[in-house]
Amino acid sequence: MSNRGPINRRWLPLNALRAFEAVGQHMSFTAGASALSVSQSAMSRHVGGLEDLLGKQLFDRDSSKLSLTAAGEELLPVITKCLDRIEQTINAVRNDDLASHSLRLHVPPSLLQQTFMPMLRDFHTEYPDIRIDISSSHVTGLPPIDLDMAISYDRPNVDDRITDLLWMVRVAPLCSPATARGAMEQSLAEFLTARELLHLKLEGEPRELLWTAYMRQSGLLVSTSGGLAFDTAIAAAQYAMAAEGVFLGDVDMFAGEIGDGRLVMPYDAVIEDGYGYYLKMHADDLADPAISMFRSWLISRFAALRPAPYRRAPS
Repeated sequence: MSNRGPINRRWLPLNALRAFEAVGQHMSFTAGASALSVSQSAMSRHVGGLEDLLGKQLFDRDSSKLSLTAAGEELLPVITKCLDRIEQTINAVRNDDLASHSLRLHVPPSLLQQTFMPMLRDFHTEYPDIRIDISSSHVTGLPPIDLDMAISYDRPNVDDRITDLLWMVRVAPLCSPATARGAMEQSLAEFLTARELLHLKLEGEPRELLWTAYMRQSGLLVSTSGGLAFDTAIAAAQYAMAAEGVFLGDVDMFAGEIGDGRLVMPYDAVIEDGYGYYLKMHADDLADPAISMFRSWLISRFAALRPAPYRRAPS
């Protein structure tokens, strides 16, 4: 282990950091050298010099493959993010486009369509000079792409990012008014048994996961097999409104449809299912005034969203 003193920016080995990042991204000295248009021997010298400076290996090298050590795994994403930010800012300055730097944000599809679009409109009206690039994908947790901020649908977890809870999901069986007919004469278990259950699929999980958890938490003995499964909650809701079936819906996300009668909650049976929407970002990104301000704005808007508890709708 190195016993040297702290390294300040005056002595940062920028060429070595670029070389390490290129090799780490391609997991190959040959491909990394090609990406930077230098020789493989130069890449090896740069990476070796960085390892000497740190007093730690960054790669495990054997005859068949290259892999990152624990130190390499910790350093690589930081170097990549810093180089990306430098590249973006230099290009913005060069093109006289600094004010139009885009904030990259991920929002889950159903939340984007049901809740976030009006927020985005209001924010853009208040802050027209801040550009936001929205991406959306069906994924539980964080998407595997580089972002400034992400709203993730997930269970509570701890990682190296700043995490703000926007809301905990509250779910209940929801359906069309036609599907709800007869609910007054049936118990909740009888109602669900007699109707098709619509599933929301979560990545890497059994299709019945959410309904099975709901039945267990509610003390119901109802089979959750069969039925249609959808990638997004909004697709399940649209099917329920247009056809038949009952889906386990977020009563806050679908407050508008419940309020105008397109969806019905036949039973006062709302639970928190353990999932929530979390705003995540790296701590160093809060140095960006646009990111810091947008974070505060989002937290305040989501805090004001939740209405009073819903009551059972008449059948």
